[in-house]
Amino acid sequence: MKDLVLITGASTGIGYEMAKILAERKFDLVLVARTADKLEYLKQEFTAAHAINVRIIVKDLSKPENAVQLYEHIKSEGLEVTMLVNNAGMGVYGDFVETPLSTELQMIGLNISSLVTLTKLFGHDMRQKGYGRIMNVASLLSFLPFPYYSVYSATKAFVLAFSETVAAELEGTGVIVTALCPGPVDTQFTTTEMLKTNAYKTNKPIHPSIVAKAGVDLLTKGKGKKIVGFTNWIISNLPRVMPDFFMMKIKKKLAKPTN
Repeated sequence: MKDLVLITGASTGIGYEMAKILAERKFDLVLVARTADKLEYLKQEFTAAHAINVRIIVKDLSKPENAVQLYEHIKSEGLEVTMLVNNAGMGVYGDFVETPLSTELQMIGLNISSLVTLTKLFGHDMRQKGYGRIMNVASLLSFLPFPYYSVYSATKAFVLAFSETVAAELEGTGVIVTALCPGPVDTQFTTTEMLKTNAYKTNKPIHPSIVAKAGVDLLTKGKGKKIVGFTNWIISNLPRVMPDFFMMKIKKKLAKPTN
């Protein structure tokens, strides 16, 4: 049976770069994003270059009910997703009491609710068949709650904890759940304000293709969690050796704009 990979947030950034690599490796794809014209372009690009089957579905997954609709649409088409990449995500940088509540609720819907929904629905089918892989895109901030990224870092901490516990529950069933944890990445997620902070100046964003390569390897043959980059691995382990109050002071300084 040929694998069919569903990727959310597939039109740009890490999602696009992963889709590109998987297409080169001859995987059939289901690409999900909010923008129809970008998805249509990718479908034409990948099918022409690699002679694979590419289906596109336009969905805004910041509305969790659309995750259920996505699953139902795929089932109605008779498609069998064997690999799921929950990549779609969004973030907000700024003082929590000043940032828009509506945006943060959308973030929770996308980063958490839709991810949980798709993992549950497709994970259930995969367990019944005894085969499948699910990769959830977490973050370096899963390990480091960061001031001025309060809701975002909390959602990514959830993604990591959720992925690890579901992976343990599904151990031995043939279904493998993993978590990809990149640090700063040069995508549309990164705003001008973020680039002015100490954190981004000391740990510069990397190209999404580097993260995507690590992600594809983790999705297709890996287990557990993968922190992308040795520097990020060191940073993720700092809370183990430094007191919480001291770490938070450092993180607050890093999260602020440089003078």
